[in-house]
Amino acid sequence: MDQEYEQILVPVDGSKESELAFEKAVKVALANHAHLDVLNVLDTKQFIGSYGGMVSGDAIYQLTEDAQDYLTSLQDRASKEGLTDTAIHVRFGNPKTVIATDFPHDHKSDLIMIGSTGLNAVERVLVGSVTEYVNRTAPCDVLIVKTK
Repeated sequence: MDQEYEQILVPVDGSKESELAFEKAVKVALANHAHLDVLNVLDTKQFIGSYGGMVSGDAIYQLTEDAQDYLTSLQDRASKEGLTDTAIHVRFGNPKTVIATDFPHDHKSDLIMIGSTGLNAVERVLVGSVTEYVNRTAPCDVLIVKTK
């Protein structure tokens, strides 16, 4: 197989869909001898509490630590599969724009492997799917993972 991809991005959020994408991304990275970036985006909208109040710094710190622990466990799983060229990243912001444009631009991603949406039809209409947005606006190839 000719190496087509060198910098693969897989965004994860703990959902079943993102876990499937991670599993496939490890296999594709191994087959392409590519670097794998595993990204978790903490949506800054979640830090605004009810009545416009802000979430405490301790809560934000704990969310960041939890995300880091989760990503480290994924990095360990990739290593057990034989993939040693893996980096983990926690970013803050709007997941749509961070995944679709900001991160790929900063890290020269040439493939984004993302899980299919976990939203139901009503949620997709109201908030829109991150996957749909990434598919429409990313500057590189996007592979939407639906199955094992």
